Amino acid sequence: MGLFKFIFSKTFVIQLVLAVIVLVVLAFLTMKWLDLSTNQDQRIEVPDLAKLSLDKVETKLEELDLRYEILDSANFNPDYPRYSVIDQVPLAGKFVKENRKIYINLNPSGYRKIEVPDLIRRTRRQAEPTLRSLGFTIGDVTYKPDIAKDAVLELRHKGALLKPGTELMKTSVIDLVLGDGSGYYSGSTDEDDTLNVEEPATQIDENDEF
Repeated sequence: MGLFKFIFSKTFVIQLVLAVIVLVVLAFLTMKWLDLSTNQDQRIEVPDLAKLSLDKVETKLEELDLRYEILDSANFNPDYPRYSVIDQVPLAGKFVKENRKIYINLNPSGYRKIEVPDLIRRTRRQAEPTLRSLGFTIGDVTYKPDIAKDAVLELRHKGALLKPGTELMKTSVIDLVLGDGSGYYSGSTDEDDTLNVEEPATQIDENDEF
């Protein structure tokens, strides 16, 4: 009976409450110590990696205890150095935990190659938008005798005749030879200067322009 009375006594209740408070405080302090010791609450600001080479990216991220992974190359951007970072996730300024992986896209070495479409006998109004939509640049427009006015007779690049399927770098300049609406087109007289799909790509590489 003495023990039963003690359990329900005011003294025991006070001691029990104090013990619970001590346990809660100890548990809280232990959790805070674990957080600090394991850096679970550490946040690192993601640096701006734009236009940095891969070597500089690796050095900068290692200093911050961050990692990186290269994604598929993006389309070539002339405003960025070749093989430099063109895009990143997470973005610069975001906060992440240590050892977080930063995903990056690198700028390719140049524009990708695009096949020249078959535009012979198409109108100028059809040919120019088609070429621009593929990333080509319209160059000089000249005329030769032909019954169909403004019909495409030839496509040329740096003076050489282009055949459909020839691969040129994006942004390459293509000159148009159109019919003037009089006479008949007699064909090109310089077939030896024709660029076609069998010729080496180095002959039509535009990378030296950048």
